[in-house]
Amino acid sequence: MNNISTTSTKTITRVLIAEDHQMVRLGLVAMLEAFDDLLLVGEAVNGREAIKLCEQQHPHVVLMDILMPQMDGIEATAQITRRFPNIHIIALTSYDQPGTVNTVLQAGAIGYLLKNVTAHQLADAIRAARRGHPTLALEATQALIQTTRRQTSIPLALTDREIEVLACIVKGQSNAEIALHFGLSLFTVKNHVSNIFRKTGVASRTEAATFAIQNHLVSID
Repeated sequence: MNNISTTSTKTITRVLIAEDHQMVRLGLVAMLEAFDDLLLVGEAVNGREAIKLCEQQHPHVVLMDILMPQMDGIEATAQITRRFPNIHIIALTSYDQPGTVNTVLQAGAIGYLLKNVTAHQLADAIRAARRGHPTLALEATQALIQTTRRQTSIPLALTDREIEVLACIVKGQSNAEIALHFGLSLFTVKNHVSNIFRKTGVASRTEAATFAIQNHLVSID
């Protein structure tokens, strides 16, 4: 009798899902279950849970939603890639704005996919991320090109307090949270944010965060 072993040597990739919407999460789980080399090791509903599960489950790849309560996906991505350099993050979102793409990639994500991705596209991106290879949705690539082409001037007129408020914006804090942190009125914080927008030429908090990171005005550590 031939005793040669037929045990599979297929590489198993451990995957963590961070997504606050249950129906989206269930859809992602179903996609992963279609592939026997992808193993779901945890589900998080916010960035804080994602970090905790990374400590406990040691996934190879995290599918990270960007807009989540308590801690968003951008801040969670920054913390996970800093603390666990062997874990790769794929941002999985409904949004393809240039500022969002830039910010999450600056935070350390290796991939950026929209939630209309097919199961096979998602599986291929996860396998690529496991090997350290990036995967970007076409829309994300186009957004990066638009950002690269955009003319930017770097004014040096931000005050020390505005730089501090800008750092809080990068962390995803709301005006109310910033006011509480510095002991300022909400009105004062709104004025600081308006001044930051005017001086940097941006139109949103995401663009302000991207501007700050790209021009090394604040650190995301």
